[in-house]
Amino acid sequence: MVAKAIRRLFSQPLIITLLLILQLALFFFLVTASARYFDLIRVILSLISILVVFYIFNKQDKSAYKLTWVFLILAFPVFGGLFYLLFYFQSTTKKVKKKLQEIVRETRPYFPPQDDVLAEMEAAVPDTPRVFRYLQDTGGFPVYQNTLTEYLTPGEAVFAALVQELEQAERYIFLEYFIVEEGLMWNTILDILKEKARAGVEVRFLYDDMGCLRRLPPNYPQVLAQYGIKGAAFNRFRPVLTTLQNNRDHRKIAVVDGKTAITGGVNLADEYINAVERFGHWKDASIMIKGEAAWSMTMMFLQMWALTTGVVEDYEGFRPPLSEAAPLSDGWVQPYADSPIDEEHVSEHVYMEIITGAKDYLYINTPYLIVDDHMLSALGLAAKSGVDVRIITPHHWDKRYVHITTRSYYRDLIEAGVKIYEYTSGFNHSKTFLSDDKIATVGTPNLDFRSLYLHFECGVLMYETRAAAEVKADFFATLEKCQQITPDACRGNALLRLVQNVLRIFAPLM
Repeated sequence: MVAKAIRRLFSQPLIITLLLILQLALFFFLVTASARYFDLIRVILSLISILVVFYIFNKQDKSAYKLTWVFLILAFPVFGGLFYLLFYFQSTTKKVKKKLQEIVRETRPYFPPQDDVLAEMEAAVPDTPRVFRYLQDTGGFPVYQNTLTEYLTPGEAVFAALVQELEQAERYIFLEYFIVEEGLMWNTILDILKEKARAGVEVRFLYDDMGCLRRLPPNYPQVLAQYGIKGAAFNRFRPVLTTLQNNRDHRKIAVVDGKTAITGGVNLADEYINAVERFGHWKDASIMIKGEAAWSMTMMFLQMWALTTGVVEDYEGFRPPLSEAAPLSDGWVQPYADSPIDEEHVSEHVYMEIITGAKDYLYINTPYLIVDDHMLSALGLAAKSGVDVRIITPHHWDKRYVHITTRSYYRDLIEAGVKIYEYTSGFNHSKTFLSDDKIATVGTPNLDFRSLYLHFECGVLMYETRAAAEVKADFFATLEKCQQITPDACRGNALLRLVQNVLRIFAPLM
């Protein structure tokens, strides 16, 4: 017990937290230390706060973020404006943005297939959803055919498929995950990676440092190097006030030989496969693609690897030989990625286009439902226009304050005609959109501010694929384990509504 307490006392998270508190304390001390000049300093800082508020109002940003920051600055007029400036205007953020722009420019020519599949799609489907054109022209993510899609749920099915594909790897394995923790799932996968590395397969493992805090040792890349595995931690968590600490790699990508790729909600920890229980049954989903579109996800991984390690790649050397590409045809497939640094909110735009384009129905799985007024209005308008809009969220929460905030949106949506269901068997971590038996996406972005605007995310957009039908079948199977939320159930008492209203002000910071 004593040894465990000592380890906690000197643990990396605790030390980092103490250093951050020390920075804030020093900041406040320097500002308020001189009683002689305090009145003058207070006037200057208050003036800075007023100017910052004007700047925020004129900045191109989400209105919810503007409201939150303005509220904080008005609540703390002496320190609020200066804190905003210290937090946002940093050279490190600009350097990372410039580096990412260079990587995107360098790698973008490697994404497209030989033929312009989007042009063929638009010729075959006159009412092709415009989101496909947006992702290709603006995001640089091309449409593919010759790709097989398979919807995998729950996490146990994802785990089985991942193990099977890893065991068949011949050239390389690329893994990129937000959360990794030692246990049945990761230990099984690690044993395969060790064996493949000994056999000459190139194995790379990229994980988010914040997501793995207290789950993996701080020197884990060095540990992996002993097995012949190249490891890297994205965005090391450091005791420095910086916006970059908010930008986490929330993606989950597994690529085998550039021919198979898996992404979705499942991380590499035992709760995702129900080997351990935290919040009841863990309901999750992923998508596996085989064929040409897997190359796009290979390039997404290599982009993030380059951003993290600075290594310049021979990207073409990883491309599967054309002779190995199976002539598969399963509708149209378009993998996409989202970055918080480029200010192009790709995940949000994909979701919004599916919402506004729905004609008959719109079915959504999401663990969190914390959205801005534009998406809230779009969901309500779809329901008011006769679209059957249904959303499944968890009944058992992982973060109570987030769940309370999620429930605060129920009232507005239900009044507009949206049907809300909670998964009563446990925690629904799936992130899926499906509309009209045609268009679907499965990926990593949640319906919350952090996923849509602060994290690196990815997903797969599909049109008339086999997986879309599988998403629909799973949605109705999940509904059988849900309870529909009525207006009375989400009304609550006056105190709860007050708490929810306060939490919604700070929702962009959750």
